[in-house]
Amino acid sequence: MSILTPTKGAQAIYRINPVAKLATAFLLSFALILTIDWLSAATALVLESLLLTWAGLSARQFFLRTIPVWIAAPTAGFTTLLYGQASGQSHFEFGLIHVTDGSISLAIATALRVLAIGLPAIVLFVTIDPTDLADGLAQVWHLPSRFVLGALAGLRLVGLFLDDWRSLELARRARGVGDRGRIRRILSQAFALLVLSIRRGSKLATAMEARGFGGDTKRTWARESLFGWREFVLIGIGVAIAAASIATAVAFGTWNFIVG
Repeated sequence: MSILTPTKGAQAIYRINPVAKLATAFLLSFALILTIDWLSAATALVLESLLLTWAGLSARQFFLRTIPVWIAAPTAGFTTLLYGQASGQSHFEFGLIHVTDGSISLAIATALRVLAIGLPAIVLFVTIDPTDLADGLAQVWHLPSRFVLGALAGLRLVGLFLDDWRSLELARRARGVGDRGRIRRILSQAFALLVLSIRRGSKLATAMEARGFGGDTKRTWARESLFGWREFVLIGIGVAIAAASIATAVAFGTWNFIVG
């Protein structure tokens, strides 16, 4: 993963255990999905924005990596605006489309919640190394090592799959069979990639079994996954943001519990 060299202060986020980042993202998401109101999401988004500057990403990297969120937020908000629950004064109605005060408020809350949940989650995941994540899941959360290492190996092969796809495409064009029938070519190429992936997966499984992966004996780890004060500080920040957003919504009377 290519990133610009962050400042000394920003490098701290890369030294934090990945499981703490997962826990923080979960806490923020859980707090924001409890209610559908704009104030709690706006509060969380403002507080998160103050911390994103220490994530070690440049402005260009930040916006490029979070493009899906910037697209999803207005899309979800616009859909909710047109088809959300009608309440209050009606402004426009045509067929199934009904824009009211309630749908406008709900649309704003939906868009803000997508941003408040998606932006910090992506930034935290960008700073996660897959190997560090596997070490943390196995050593801190004590997930089965067979599952963790298998998932890590599969994740490491994603880059090879992309290379295989390009190689298959170039090979077919060199043989003159990839110039016509785009849909047919994609389906045929996908099947070839599936066969190649199964063969590679079988070889990888055999190699891992030969090296003792999945055995009954307790395995050791090359690198120790530490969970210390940095991790507790990050989780504490997540708890503080979640609590502040909920408290603000309750204090100003905008709290709208989704179950209620």
